[in-house]
Amino acid sequence: MIVAVDGTTASGKGTIAKALAARFSLPHLDTGLLYRAVGRQCWLDGGDPDDPVAALAACAFPEGLLADPELRSEETGGLASRVSVHPTVRRALFERQRAFALQPGGAVLDGRDIGTVIAPEAEVKLFVIASVEARARRRFLEMQAQGREVSLEDIATDLAARDERDRNRKDAPLVAADDAVVLDTSELGREEAIAEAIGLVKRRYAQTHGIPASKGI
Repeated sequence: MIVAVDGTTASGKGTIAKALAARFSLPHLDTGLLYRAVGRQCWLDGGDPDDPVAALAACAFPEGLLADPELRSEETGGLASRVSVHPTVRRALFERQRAFALQPGGAVLDGRDIGTVIAPEAEVKLFVIASVEARARRRFLEMQAQGREVSLEDIATDLAARDERDRNRKDAPLVAADDAVVLDTSELGREEAIAEAIGLVKRRYAQTHGIPASKGI
Protein backbone atom coordinates (compact mmCIF):
# COMPACT_ATOMS: atom_id res chain seq x y z
CA MET A 1 0.00 0.00 0.00
CA ILE A 2 1.35 3.41 -0.98
CA VAL A 3 0.14 6.31 1.16
CA ALA A 4 0.74 9.84 -0.14
CA VAL A 5 0.56 12.63 2.42
CA ASP A 6 0.77 16.08 0.87
CA GLY A 7 0.02 19.50 2.26
CA THR A 8 1.22 22.86 3.41
CA THR A 9 4.21 23.61 5.61
CA ALA A 10 3.61 23.04 9.35
CA SER A 11 0.16 21.54 8.77
CA GLY A 12 1.17 18.39 10.64
CA LYS A 13 1.65 16.17 7.59
CA GLY A 14 5.08 14.96 8.73
CA THR A 15 3.81 13.92 12.15
CA ILE A 16 0.81 12.25 10.55
CA ALA A 17 2.93 10.42 7.97
CA LYS A 18 5.27 9.03 10.62
CA ALA A 19 2.33 7.85 12.69
CA LEU A 20 0.71 6.18 9.66
CA ALA A 21 3.98 4.43 8.82
CA ALA A 22 4.21 3.08 12.37
CA ARG A 23 0.54 2.07 12.49
CA PHE A 24 0.61 0.18 9.18
CA SER A 25 4.22 -1.05 9.41
CA LEU A 26 5.42 0.79 6.31
CA PRO A 27 8.72 2.59 5.62
CA HIS A 28 8.48 6.39 5.66
CA LEU A 29 10.19 9.08 3.61
CA ASP A 30 10.00 12.79 4.40
CA THR A 31 10.63 14.06 0.88
CA GLY A 32 10.81 17.62 2.13
CA LEU A 33 14.01 16.66 3.93
CA LEU A 34 15.63 16.03 0.56
CA TYR A 35 14.83 19.56 -0.57
CA ARG A 36 15.98 20.94 2.77
CA ALA A 37 19.29 19.13 2.24
CA VAL A 38 19.63 20.70 -1.20
CA GLY A 39 18.86 24.13 0.22
CA ARG A 40 21.30 23.64 3.08
CA GLN A 41 24.03 22.37 0.76
CA CYS A 42 23.50 25.34 -1.54
CA TRP A 43 23.99 27.67 1.42
CA LEU A 44 27.08 25.75 2.56
CA ASP A 45 28.48 26.08 -0.96
CA GLY A 46 27.90 29.81 -0.89
CA GLY A 47 25.46 29.49 -3.78
CA ASP A 48 22.25 31.37 -4.52
CA PRO A 49 19.20 29.11 -3.97
CA ASP A 50 17.33 31.15 -6.61
CA ASP A 51 19.98 30.21 -9.19
CA PRO A 52 18.99 26.92 -10.88
CA VAL A 53 22.62 26.02 -11.63
CA ALA A 54 23.73 26.43 -8.02
CA ALA A 55 20.65 24.59 -6.76
CA LEU A 56 21.19 21.67 -9.12
CA ALA A 57 24.82 21.35 -8.06
CA ALA A 58 23.65 21.12 -4.44
CA CYS A 59 21.61 18.00 -5.29
CA ALA A 60 24.89 16.10 -4.94
CA PHE A 61 24.77 16.61 -1.16
CA PRO A 62 26.40 13.87 0.96
CA GLU A 63 24.05 11.36 2.63
CA GLY A 64 25.32 12.42 6.04
CA LEU A 65 23.73 15.83 5.58
CA LEU A 66 20.29 14.27 6.06
CA ALA A 67 21.14 13.83 9.75
CA ASP A 68 22.05 17.50 10.23
CA PRO A 69 19.63 19.00 12.81
CA GLU A 70 19.93 22.34 11.03
CA LEU A 71 17.74 20.91 8.29
CA ARG A 72 14.75 21.39 10.61
CA SER A 73 15.35 25.10 11.08
CA GLU A 74 13.06 27.78 9.67
CA GLU A 75 15.96 29.23 7.72
CA THR A 76 16.63 25.95 5.93
CA GLY A 77 12.92 25.52 5.32
CA GLY A 78 12.94 28.81 3.46
CA LEU A 79 15.94 27.71 1.39
CA ALA A 80 14.18 24.44 0.55
CA SER A 81 11.14 26.32 -0.71
CA ARG A 82 13.37 28.41 -2.96
CA VAL A 83 15.39 25.56 -4.51
CA SER A 84 12.27 23.44 -5.00
CA VAL A 85 10.87 25.81 -7.63
CA HIS A 86 13.59 24.74 -10.09
CA PRO A 87 12.43 21.95 -12.47
CA THR A 88 16.00 20.65 -12.72
CA VAL A 89 16.14 20.11 -8.96
CA ARG A 90 12.79 18.34 -8.92
CA ARG A 91 13.86 16.05 -11.76
CA ALA A 92 17.13 15.26 -9.99
CA LEU A 93 15.26 14.08 -6.88
CA PHE A 94 12.33 12.43 -8.69
CA GLU A 95 13.82 8.95 -9.23
CA ARG A 96 15.01 8.74 -5.63
CA GLN A 97 11.49 9.36 -4.35
CA ARG A 98 9.86 7.19 -6.98
CA ALA A 99 12.02 4.19 -6.12
CA PHE A 100 11.15 4.57 -2.44
CA ALA A 101 7.42 4.67 -3.21
CA LEU A 102 7.51 1.58 -5.42
CA GLN A 103 9.46 -0.70 -3.09
CA PRO A 104 7.81 -4.08 -2.33
CA GLY A 105 5.08 -3.77 0.26
CA GLY A 106 4.54 -0.08 -0.23
CA ALA A 107 5.49 3.02 1.73
CA VAL A 108 4.34 6.29 3.24
CA LEU A 109 5.72 9.47 1.70
CA ASP A 110 4.98 13.03 2.69
CA GLY A 111 5.70 16.16 0.74
CA ARG A 112 4.11 18.56 -1.74
CA ASP A 113 3.58 16.51 -4.89
CA ILE A 114 3.48 12.86 -3.83
CA GLY A 115 -0.10 12.17 -4.90
CA THR A 116 0.14 14.20 -8.09
CA VAL A 117 3.67 13.55 -9.40
CA ILE A 118 5.77 11.08 -7.39
CA ALA A 119 3.16 8.37 -6.81
CA PRO A 120 -0.09 9.21 -8.62
CA GLU A 121 -1.06 5.53 -8.32
CA ALA A 122 -1.05 5.70 -4.48
CA GLU A 123 -3.98 3.81 -3.01
CA VAL A 124 -4.50 6.44 -0.32
CA LYS A 125 -3.89 10.17 -0.75
CA LEU A 126 -4.25 12.68 2.05
CA PHE A 127 -3.95 16.43 1.62
CA VAL A 128 -3.28 18.02 5.01
CA ILE A 129 -3.99 21.71 5.53
CA ALA A 130 -4.32 24.22 8.37
CA SER A 131 -4.77 27.96 8.58
CA VAL A 132 -1.67 30.18 8.48
CA GLU A 133 -2.54 31.36 11.99
CA ALA A 134 -2.70 27.83 13.40
CA ARG A 135 0.52 26.79 11.67
CA ALA A 136 2.40 29.89 12.77
CA ARG A 137 1.31 29.36 16.36
CA ARG A 138 2.54 25.76 16.32
CA ARG A 139 5.91 26.72 14.86
CA PHE A 140 6.24 29.58 17.32
CA LEU A 141 5.69 27.33 20.35
CA GLU A 142 7.96 24.65 18.89
CA MET A 143 10.82 27.07 18.31
CA GLN A 144 10.36 28.73 21.69
CA ALA A 145 10.73 25.31 23.29
CA GLN A 146 14.04 24.98 21.44
CA GLY A 147 15.21 28.26 22.90
CA ARG A 148 15.09 30.14 19.59
CA GLU A 149 14.24 33.83 19.51
CA VAL A 150 11.43 34.13 16.99
CA SER A 151 8.55 36.43 16.10
CA LEU A 152 5.06 34.98 15.58
CA GLU A 153 4.41 37.61 12.92
CA ASP A 154 7.63 36.78 11.06
CA ILE A 155 6.78 33.06 11.09
CA ALA A 156 3.29 33.75 9.71
CA THR A 157 4.73 35.95 6.96
CA ASP A 158 7.29 33.30 6.03
CA LEU A 159 4.67 30.53 5.91
CA ALA A 160 2.41 32.61 3.68
CA ALA A 161 5.34 33.31 1.34
CA ARG A 162 6.19 29.60 1.16
CA ASP A 163 2.57 28.75 0.38
CA GLU A 164 2.61 31.28 -2.43
CA ARG A 165 5.81 29.84 -3.93
CA ASP A 166 4.66 26.24 -3.57
CA ARG A 167 1.23 26.83 -5.11
CA ASN A 168 2.40 28.96 -8.00
CA ARG A 169 5.61 27.26 -9.12
CA LYS A 170 5.45 26.08 -12.70
CA ASP A 171 6.72 22.56 -12.01
CA ALA A 172 4.71 20.28 -9.67
CA PRO A 173 2.78 22.98 -7.79
CA LEU A 174 1.24 22.27 -4.39
CA VAL A 175 -2.28 21.09 -5.21
CA ALA A 176 -4.54 18.34 -3.93
CA ALA A 177 -4.88 15.34 -6.25
CA ASP A 178 -8.40 14.87 -7.59
CA ASP A 179 -8.80 11.71 -5.51
CA ALA A 180 -7.18 13.03 -2.33
CA VAL A 181 -9.00 13.36 0.98
CA VAL A 182 -8.50 16.80 2.56
CA LEU A 183 -7.73 16.82 6.29
CA ASP A 184 -7.87 20.22 8.02
CA THR A 185 -5.89 20.12 11.27
CA SER A 186 -6.45 23.77 12.25
CA GLU A 187 -8.56 22.84 15.26
CA LEU A 188 -7.10 19.40 15.95
CA GLY A 189 -4.51 18.41 18.51
CA ARG A 190 -1.69 16.03 17.59
CA GLU A 191 -3.39 12.81 18.68
CA GLU A 192 -6.74 13.90 17.22
CA ALA A 193 -5.14 14.57 13.83
CA ILE A 194 -3.36 11.21 13.86
CA ALA A 195 -6.54 9.33 14.80
CA GLU A 196 -8.49 11.08 12.05
CA ALA A 197 -5.79 10.27 9.50
CA ILE A 198 -5.68 6.58 10.48
CA GLY A 199 -9.45 6.40 10.11
CA LEU A 200 -9.30 8.05 6.69
CA VAL A 201 -6.63 5.62 5.48
CA LYS A 202 -8.60 2.61 6.66
CA ARG A 203 -11.81 3.83 5.02
CA ARG A 204 -10.15 4.77 1.74
CA TYR A 205 -8.28 1.45 1.59
CA ALA A 206 -11.53 -0.41 2.17
CA GLN A 207 -13.27 1.59 -0.57
CA THR A 208 -10.42 0.98 -3.01
CA HIS A 209 -10.45 -2.78 -2.41
CA GLY A 210 -14.23 -3.11 -2.16
CA ILE A 211 -14.24 -4.53 1.35
CA PRO A 212 -16.07 -3.52 4.55
CA ALA A 213 -14.05 -1.02 6.59
CA SER A 214 -14.31 -3.35 9.60
CA LYS A 215 -12.37 -6.00 7.66
CA GLY A 216 -9.75 -3.65 6.23
CA ILE A 217 -6.21 -3.05 7.37
